Amino acid sequence: MKKIKLVFILLAIFALPLISLPDPPGPPGSSSPGAGGGQTPVGAPIDGGFGILLALGLGYGGKMLYNARKAKHEQIAEPEN
Repeated sequence: MKKIKLVFILLAIFALPLISLPDPPGPPGSSSPGAGGGQTPVGAPIDGGFGILLALGLGYGGKMLYNARKAKHEQIAEPEN
């Protein structure tokens, strides 16, 4: 269990800074600050869906881990007949 926690902590430490990197600056002489140089995109950002998907996956994995540990504990606590 300690190894799993360590893996998740290290993953968060190394992955979160990469996710939060800003866009590179635009070409010299352009008025747009982003790399695209076009009009401002309309719609939902990509990160919103990814964050929700990641949260749901972590919740599902936690629930599966909880159920597996609970079943193992019940199996150990149950006396053999």
